[in-house]
Amino acid sequence: MTRTLVIIPTYNERESLPLQVDAVLAARPGVDILVVDDASPDGTGEWADARAGQDAHVSVLHRPGKQGLGAAYLAGFAWGLDRDYEVLVEMDADGSHRAEDLSRVLDAPGAWDLAIGSRWVPGGSVENWPAHRRLLSTGANRYVRAMLGISVRDSTAGFRAYRASALRGLDLDGVESQGYCFQIDMAWRVARAGGTVVEVPITFVEREHGTSKMSGAIIREALVKVTVWGIRERATQVRRAFRRR
Repeated sequence: MTRTLVIIPTYNERESLPLQVDAVLAARPGVDILVVDDASPDGTGEWADARAGQDAHVSVLHRPGKQGLGAAYLAGFAWGLDRDYEVLVEMDADGSHRAEDLSRVLDAPGAWDLAIGSRWVPGGSVENWPAHRRLLSTGANRYVRAMLGISVRDSTAGFRAYRASALRGLDLDGVESQGYCFQIDMAWRVARAGGTVVEVPITFVEREHGTSKMSGAIIREALVKVTVWGIRERATQVRRAFRRR
């Protein structure tokens, strides 16, 4: 079986993490889980340590403080690549990424370097979202497609699986993005490197426990960086066109 690592970043997820860990291991027996905890004050890290002591499929990576989603995943990637995992998965701890959809992502058809669990392809959906959240997400993804020229319909999605070979081919040390922007950045990097990105429909469920990490700063970061990247990309295309002439 392909060695698969599910990376779950946590900050104050003591209520939801036990449910998600149990659900993932039940849905896909044989996968390993890495909890990347940013010194959660609510005891999330301590619970994860206790579970890891009882279950060989669970490991914990402690970080000294809250450093952001992107940094957590990059630390998880490094941990998994050092241990020769073949597929590395991103999942939230809060249950919004349903464990029953994990096999759908991992078993995405065809040869792929990045498989995204997508809300915005046919068959994908969201539950318990107000209209303004839907408009924000679909509008952001349309803007990303227009600015960066990629065909991914849900580049902000955080439920995804990478081939280790694709990650090894990227300059991960150069990734500084956080939040939604991290997901966009990584999808764009895989596509620009010539990797194959596929999307499979999943159902995204709004969290029942804890509080959302979404903030205005995360939205602004994505807007500013995508705009800058898009302008640079267009400028590069223009320069290449003039050189060919």
